[in-house]
Amino acid sequence: MTIHSSHPFLPPPEEREPARRLRGRLPAPVSIWTSAADGRRDGWTISSLLVANGEPAELVALVNEDADWWELFRETGYATVNVLGPGQGWIADVFARVAPSPGGVFRTGDWTDAPHGPRLAGCSAWVGARLVDPYPPSAGWGLLVRATVESVELAEGVPALEHLGGHYR
Repeated sequence: MTIHSSHPFLPPPEEREPARRLRGRLPAPVSIWTSAADGRRDGWTISSLLVANGEPAELVALVNEDADWWELFRETGYATVNVLGPGQGWIADVFARVAPSPGGVFRTGDWTDAPHGPRLAGCSAWVGARLVDPYPPSAGWGLLVRATVESVELAEGVPALEHLGGHYR
């Protein structure tokens, strides 16, 4: 077995996509958006997220249209946005489908049912969100999804997890 000091399959910097490299230099929030209906639950990790203050406030996110969760959110119109806290990077990887979770994604973490969708214990914040448009426009390789903020709960003393340069902090 060989131990590499860097990622063995990462292309050299001059071959990497400049916009992706720029995105990697900007700190991003880490959230898992979850929805549920008729005994089905699903969720997806989203880091391309913006809070737009207003009456009502809105969340704006870039969503992978191929994510199974997206169809459930579009069907129900509701999601719980779980803003992850310290030590929850592994759960983000599970919901991004880049880490295993035998038995399904909700076997990782402590989840309870909530009105807008499943809620993860230990988060920095939880947002109850309602989908604005089930057929949003595209932006880059994702969908530019808007959701109105119907409720916000903040966990005092729990900082939000960030993703920067390929690492959680």
